[in-house]
Amino acid sequence: MTGPYLVPARSAEAEIEVKRSRFLAVVRRVDDEAAARAVVEELRRTHWEARHHCSAFVLGPTRAVERSSDDGEPAGTAGAPMLEVLRGAEVSDVVAVVVRWFGGTLLGAGGLVRAYGDAVRLALDEAGTRRRALLHEFVLALPHADAGRVESELRSRGVAVLDTAYGAEVALRVGVTDPGPLEGWLAELTAGRVAAEPAGRRWVDQAV
Repeated sequence: MTGPYLVPARSAEAEIEVKRSRFLAVVRRVDDEAAARAVVEELRRTHWEARHHCSAFVLGPTRAVERSSDDGEPAGTAGAPMLEVLRGAEVSDVVAVVVRWFGGTLLGAGGLVRAYGDAVRLALDEAGTRRRALLHEFVLALPHADAGRVESELRSRGVAVLDTAYGAEVALRVGVTDPGPLEGWLAELTAGRVAAEPAGRRWVDQAV
C-alpha cells in the first residue's frame, strides 16, 4: 500500500532580485502532467515579456514523475536546481515555475543555480505543506448516546472522521491508514456492540 506523502498546502509566489535580474517563483498544486504544463503556459502568456519561464514538477504518491526545463538558460542552471529543491522538500503533486526578467548582468552558472533554487525554496516556504494519505474508510452505526464519546476517543487515536449523518442512529464515516487496530478500539469503546463496515478507500489531505 502506498504511504502518505506531502503536497503544497496552497498556491504561493516569491520574488528575489539578483544583480537587477528578477526571479518570480510560482508554486502550485497539480494533479497530473497536463495540469503542470498548463500552469507553465499560463505564466508564459501572463509574463510574455520575460526572457525565461523555467519549470520543474513532481507528481504521484511515490514522486515517480519528474520533469524540468531550463527554457533557454544554460543547461542544468535552472530546471535542475528547481527540481532539486522540490526533491529536498519531499513534496509531490507540485509544479514550480520561475519567470526571469534579465537585468543586463550575466550571473554565471553558479549564480543562476543559486537564484533559481532560492526562489523556489522561498515560494515553497510560503506555500507550506499538507499530508496526503490513502485512507481505508469505514462506516460506524452508533447510538446517539454514545456517538460523541466514541468520536472523540477515535479522533484522539488518530482516526480521521470524514462525515457524520444523523438518523435513527449516528452514521460515522471514518478513515485510517492502517485498519488493523480499529476493530479492537471499537470493541473497547462500545463493549463489542458496534462493528466497522468497510466503505472503500480514498486519498485525503490532512494537516501535517
